[in-house]
Amino acid sequence: PTISTFIQLLPAGFTGRPYRSTESTVFTVIEGHGRMSLDAAGDGERFEFAPKDVFVVPGWQPYALEATEECVLFSASDRVVQQLLGVWREASFD
Repeated sequence: PTISTFIQLLPAGFTGRPYRSTESTVFTVIEGHGRMSLDAAGDGERFEFAPKDVFVVPGWQPYALEATEECVLFSASDRVVQQLLGVWREASFD
């Protein structure tokens, strides 16, 4: 009950807007290929991902996801605990 889990499908060609939240998130790539960019301006580090890769986004670190082909990502975070304590926040960038 203290870990939030999600499965998300990113269609081929998907480009997400930069996003950040106070939760720390561990992503596991189930299938597909893509990239994860760190920072809100899109000019920070970029990491390619493929099936069976695992990557982490620390709390309040802006990031964006892109899919070069259809991707399925599993993620786990401490969101539920932060929400119960009333400390969870999020922000997106235009």
